[in-house]
Amino acid sequence: MRPLTPGLVVEAGSSVDNHTGAWRTERPRFLSVACNGCDLCAVYCPEGVVFKAAPKRYDFDPDFCKGCGICVEECPVDDIVMEAEIR
Repeated sequence: MRPLTPGLVVEAGSSVDNHTGAWRTERPRFLSVACNGCDLCAVYCPEGVVFKAAPKRYDFDPDFCKGCGICVEECPVDDIVMEAEIR
């Protein structure tokens, strides 16, 4: 059995310290036109950064969204689009 190298295990919950939004080349834009409030965008977001801002309106935390576009793919009413990130 290989011994563990100290320093490879990080403390639980430490990902909140890493602002991964800087990796993004595209960002989601929630149109809030045809949204049916199904929550699929929030459920499938791998980072858990999409949240319900109103009954049929969603938003995301730009500090942690990597711009993967899964929310766009999962939206059944095509109410989310990806846009180029402007810095």
